[in-house]
Amino acid sequence: MSEPQGSEGSTQRLPVIEKQFDDDLGGGAPPPPADGGAREGRFWSARRVPAAVVAVLVLAVAGLFLYDIAAVRADRPAMGWRRELARQLAERPLDDIWVLVGAAVAAALGLWLIGLALTPGLREVLPMRRPQPDVRAGLHRDAAALVLRDRAMEVAGVQSVRVRMRRRRADVFALAHFRELDDVQADLDATLGEAVSGMGLARPPALTVRVRRPGRKG
Repeated sequence: MSEPQGSEGSTQRLPVIEKQFDDDLGGGAPPPPADGGAREGRFWSARRVPAAVVAVLVLAVAGLFLYDIAAVRADRPAMGWRRELARQLAERPLDDIWVLVGAAVAAALGLWLIGLALTPGLREVLPMRRPQPDVRAGLHRDAAALVLRDRAMEVAGVQSVRVRMRRRRADVFALAHFRELDDVQADLDATLGEAVSGMGLARPPALTVRVRRPGRKG
């Protein structure tokens, strides 16, 4: 699902998150998963940049070694850097500081690549429930935060709202310039709870709402 367009300070409500379910299912919040409890996994990143960097480095190193080996086979002297590298590897003991540093760097890079291969990435995209088994959708965290902020601004007494959206928690900070804080808090809890349910997320985030008075200027 693409991100909503609009300025940062806009308070226009974004009904597109719930419209699909309203049109297809006759209104209301999206239904639960068909299997009664399946948990949608995160979207996997293509890792194009790390893959491209690794491919370029491997190609460059392999090409350099291949050229040097072909030159030696053609009765030409090996490159100076390869002779020096062979000498250093033959003379330096395994407990040499530079050998240990090189091994640590290589191990760290290897673990980093393994971590990239085993983790899905795309932390900014929240997976949504599947109304159909062959359809999968996701909602960007910035878009979800914008929906919650706009819904909160509809509550009477709310002056400004700041939303921090995470994968498993949504923190809402609101300033109320009139009405009792308890009343504003209750309305925000109800309104934002309904908004979170209406997003159709596979793992609805835990909602935390804090309301206070704006500070005095000067």
